[in-house]
Amino acid sequence: MTEMTSRERFQRMFEHREADRIPIIDQPWGSTIERWHREGMPEGVSYVDFFGLDRVAHIGVDNSPRYEERVIEETEDYRIVTTAWGATLRHWKHVTSTPEFLDFRIKDRISWKDAKARMVPTRDRIPWHLLETNYRRWREEGYWIQAGLWFGFDVTHSWAVGTERLLIALIEDPEWCLDMFNHYLDVDLALLDMIWDAGYHFDAVTWPDDMGYKGNQFFSVDMYREILKPVHSRAIEWAHSKGVKAELHSCGDIRPFIAEFVDMGLDALNPLEVKAGVDPVSVKKEYGSDLVLHGGIDAVLWSDLDAMEEEMRRVLPVLKESGGYIFSTDHSVPDSVSLDAFRRIVELAKELGRY
Repeated sequence: MTEMTSRERFQRMFEHREADRIPIIDQPWGSTIERWHREGMPEGVSYVDFFGLDRVAHIGVDNSPRYEERVIEETEDYRIVTTAWGATLRHWKHVTSTPEFLDFRIKDRISWKDAKARMVPTRDRIPWHLLETNYRRWREEGYWIQAGLWFGFDVTHSWAVGTERLLIALIEDPEWCLDMFNHYLDVDLALLDMIWDAGYHFDAVTWPDDMGYKGNQFFSVDMYREILKPVHSRAIEWAHSKGVKAELHSCGDIRPFIAEFVDMGLDALNPLEVKAGVDPVSVKKEYGSDLVLHGGIDAVLWSDLDAMEEEMRRVLPVLKESGGYIFSTDHSVPDSVSLDAFRRIVELAKELGRY
C-alpha cells in the first residue's frame, strides 16, 4: 500500500478500515523535550517532524470568563498566578507536574452568575491569525485538523470551582452544574460555528473530561446518565451535524461509562489508561467495532525498552485489527524516556502497525 498522509490514515481509522499503517502521535512533557534537546534533537525542529510522527493541527478557542491573569508571587522554585478562569495556582518551575490549585473565584451560584455574564462568544476569542497563516498549509500537507472543546465535569472541577465543591454540588445542586456544563459548551459551539462558517473546516472535535481515577470513577453511571451524558450528547450531535468526528479524552478507570459513550454515538476514546485499570485489548474486543481506540500503551513502561517492546508486540496486533486504532501512550511521554528510546518505540510502532 502506498504511503498515506496523516489525514488519510486518520480517516481510514475512523472508518474502521485498514490504512498503510496506524497513525502515531503523542504529547511529550516540556521537560521531555528539554531532555531530547540535550541528547541531540536540534533546537527549532518540531519533535513531530524529527521522529516522523503523524501531523495533527489543533484549533482552540477561548470560552473563559477572562478574569485578570497576573503573577502573585515568584521564587526560584515556583510561580503563583491567577488564571482567566479565576483560579489561583502554583506552577513548579523545575519539575513537570499538574499545578497546585490554591483558590477559586467561582464558588457558588452568585459568583457563577458573574462569570457566566463574562463568557460571551465574540470573534476576538478565536485565533484568526493562526488560521489565516496555517490553514491552507495544513490542508495541502495532509494534516488531521481537530477543534477543541472545553466543557464538562473535569474542567469545571479542576480549573473553575474546585473538586470537592463540584462533587457536593452534583448531589445537592445538579441544576447549577448543568448550567455551567451547558454554558461552557454553548460558548464553544458558537465560536466553532464562526470558524466553520468562515471556511475553516476541521475533521474532528475533541474535549477532555476525566471522569475516573485508579480503579474507580468520580460518580455513578446513573449520575452520568442524568447530568453529564446529555451535555456530551449535544457535543457529539453538533459534530455529526457538521460531518466531523467526536473524540473524548477521559483519564482514569472509565470502563463502566464506555457503553454509554457508544450509546450516544461517540467516535473515539482516549487515553485508555492502563495504570488506572483499563485493559485496551479487552476494550477492543468488546467495543472495537464501535469506537476508535486512541492510546492504551502503558506510560510506565516507556523507559524500559525490553518491557515496552514486549507489551507492544502483545497489544498492537489486536488493537490495529480492522483499523480503528491510534497509537500513543495512555497519558503522555514522561522525561524518563530518552531520545533513543522514543525513536526506537516509534520505529517499532511503524513496523508493528503496518497493514
